[in-house]
Amino acid sequence: MQQDILTIVHEAQSYVWGVPLLVLLVGTGVYLTFRLRVQFHALWHSLYLALIKRKEAGDSPGDITHFQALMTALAATVGTGNIAGVATAIAVGGPGALFWMWVTGLVGMATKYSEALLGVKYRVVDENGAMSGGPMYYIARGLGWKWMGAVFAVFASIAAFGIGNMVQSNSVADAVNASFGVPAWFTGVILAVATALVILGGIKSIGRVTGFLVPFMIVAYMLAAIVVTILNYEGIPRIFTLVFTDAFTPSAASGGFLGATVMLTIRSGVARGVFSNESGFGSASIAAAAAQTKHPVTQALVSMTQTFIDTIVVCSLTGFVIISSGVWDSGLTGAQLTTQAFSHGLPGNSGGVIVALSLVFFAYSTILGWSYYGEKSLEYLFGTKLIVPYRVVFCVFVFFGAVFKLELVWSISDVMNGLMAFPNLVGLLGLAGVVASETRSYFAARK
Repeated sequence: MQQDILTIVHEAQSYVWGVPLLVLLVGTGVYLTFRLRVQFHALWHSLYLALIKRKEAGDSPGDITHFQALMTALAATVGTGNIAGVATAIAVGGPGALFWMWVTGLVGMATKYSEALLGVKYRVVDENGAMSGGPMYYIARGLGWKWMGAVFAVFASIAAFGIGNMVQSNSVADAVNASFGVPAWFTGVILAVATALVILGGIKSIGRVTGFLVPFMIVAYMLAAIVVTILNYEGIPRIFTLVFTDAFTPSAASGGFLGATVMLTIRSGVARGVFSNESGFGSASIAAAAAQTKHPVTQALVSMTQTFIDTIVVCSLTGFVIISSGVWDSGLTGAQLTTQAFSHGLPGNSGGVIVALSLVFFAYSTILGWSYYGEKSLEYLFGTKLIVPYRVVFCVFVFFGAVFKLELVWSISDVMNGLMAFPNLVGLLGLAGVVASETRSYFAARK
């Protein structure tokens, strides 16, 4: 029976994550890029707001600072996709896949900007005095389609327990067991307790923890990747040669690499890029809506840097390590390939430890970020009365995820994750005029 269900779900995966969704995701980003062009003329201003100014002066409505909202969204997106996803893209599509990840990230910045702007513009204050926003609100309040907002909330709340919870804790348990021999049940207990200590305090507690944890883990990973790339200095010149050449010409078979057509290279890069930065899924706008800001554009600019940091910076560094080390065509894939690449030039099992610890922190932070997305989605459907029970149940599922086999859970949550994009993209395209108008007024006032 379970095998039959798994077969049906796998079939659904192939339909949901087919070429039409990828084209729609990237196409929406291209359309918004042509209308807004914010990632070209306002990137440095957005980085200044996000990383230097960090919060607005004076009193602004919201629950957490600009920076904390950004870190909460980054917590949810910087995860296994940045380690295993990049490796899979290169293993399947060759080094040229990294170029198409960059393209996806570049146009995805306009998508992420638009999601955050609408998330703040159409947010509401809930019964507890906290901010609530996201695709379900801008679809319902902006387009007037409450049923579609509810559809998004259903998909997001299910995905939160799968891809945002059990899949992550399972990845941590596997990595810790393989590298340090720690039993899965013990890892599950520690993770569940660590999650409870943070999420039971709500978004302010999540914002404080992610505001500290996420910069630390990203900077540590970046430094490790830069060091390994420098140690493989002889392979540095071929990084960009391979990336730009293989992006437009078929990747020849070599080593354990079977070769790839240009179309497979594009599809691998686009699919993994979208999965990594989640631009178009709408989830990050839920965190953006909690930010203390007076103007929707201000937080939108801050949120735009999330895709830049996730894809253009972190994913690139993973790709540089894999390509410069020369193991990209070894036949390995996923986290195994990344581990092999980090181990090249480092003594002993140092590379394995770096990748394992990075997976632990990346996955744990993803659990924290997605707990908030699921909470706000359920609140939209059923009100605030379920918030506390939801947080408790969410922590229990963290433990279950660590100790059980999750092929079916992964597949179902992957379908839900993809289905989130459809109503959100309808909202973005339908409200693109609102985004453009708000953007024009903001930059006209700055001038």
